[in-house]
Amino acid sequence: MTEKTLHLAVALDGLGWHPAAWRLSRAGASAPLTARYWAALAGEAERATLDLLTFEDSLDLQSTRPDGPDGRVDQLRGRLDAVQIAARLAPLTRHIGLVPTTSTTHTEPFHLATGLATLDHLSGGRAGWRPRVSARRAEAGHFGRREFPAWDPTRLDDPEVVRLVGDLIAEAGDAVEVVRRLWDSWQDDAEIRDVASGRFVDRERLHYIDFVGRWFSVKGPSIVPRSPQGQPVVAALAHSSVPYAFAARHADVVFVTPTDAAHAAAIVAEVRAAEAAVGRTEPPLRVFADLNVLLDESPSLARRRGARLDELHGREFRSDATAFTGTAADLADLLATWQRSGVDGFRLRPAVLPHDLTLITRALVPALRGRGLFRVGYPGGTLRDLLGLPRPASRYAVAETA
Repeated sequence: MTEKTLHLAVALDGLGWHPAAWRLSRAGASAPLTARYWAALAGEAERATLDLLTFEDSLDLQSTRPDGPDGRVDQLRGRLDAVQIAARLAPLTRHIGLVPTTSTTHTEPFHLATGLATLDHLSGGRAGWRPRVSARRAEAGHFGRREFPAWDPTRLDDPEVVRLVGDLIAEAGDAVEVVRRLWDSWQDDAEIRDVASGRFVDRERLHYIDFVGRWFSVKGPSIVPRSPQGQPVVAALAHSSVPYAFAARHADVVFVTPTDAAHAAAIVAEVRAAEAAVGRTEPPLRVFADLNVLLDESPSLARRRGARLDELHGREFRSDATAFTGTAADLADLLATWQRSGVDGFRLRPAVLPHDLTLITRALVPALRGRGLFRVGYPGGTLRDLLGLPRPASRYAVAETA
């Protein structure tokens, strides 16, 4: 019997996820500062019918240190704004989802709501959003409104660190709630556009959200009419119980970082338990497993390229996600095994761009299709449709008719 087809996403960051990627990329060191580069990557991904692209972003320079600049001059530093990249790609693509990353810690939710709703309009309903927290002192220093302690990864159990992270995640939860309420603040039929009567909008179908919380007090309504998806897809990256609970309360998709198939099954079980614990009434989270991938025509060639990247980096590359080094066929086998553990899809992080993206699209995708694990073509519709997520009704329209 054919297994359920999986979802496939690619995470884009600079010239690749390996810190030395810029040294081996054929795109050229300045490529990530050009629209042509991002358009080429998006076009390659869409031709392979990938579900979505995510775009990394943060409020400080990339660094090998936990907090603050590292002084290194041999690695890529600097990036373009993720929402702006997605907006540039919206009219150049037709089907693929566009999911930028933004910080909830130093960015007003009203600005996030309007920018992301605009992206959903411009893309015809293909926008998503990955909110993230900014816990580093260096990021806070760019704004000057808050002070954080120095970030020390060896002291994650320090009570002050636990309190800070807990507060930031709670603040992020409020930010997502504000954004979602603003997305709902225009009912779908709020715009009348009746030239004869001179009525463009029905004011009764625009709603104040009147949100008051510890971190935000937002009246609303939004200045952007309700977007094609009603609410763009919200995604969260989660590694442990507290972020799982955040995703269960506030997200539609969760990116997780298992080490093997058994760990993937355990994480899925923990995510489902978190959904039950918070009383989630929305459709179940779509669970995507993250993998760093370095692909080549043979395992030996892949290992050799990986060794060269690590040599240029000065040490073995490690990250929060498991690394796969090998052929596209072997990766397809691994994804098939992990999918049986209960994940809905995968978000792949290419080591070097565009090389590893091209092998994902031109070698991995055909291998998955040959196993009956990936669709041929797009079914049409919005990103929510593609992920099997219903379009939510405006909470204010529901309240009005209750």
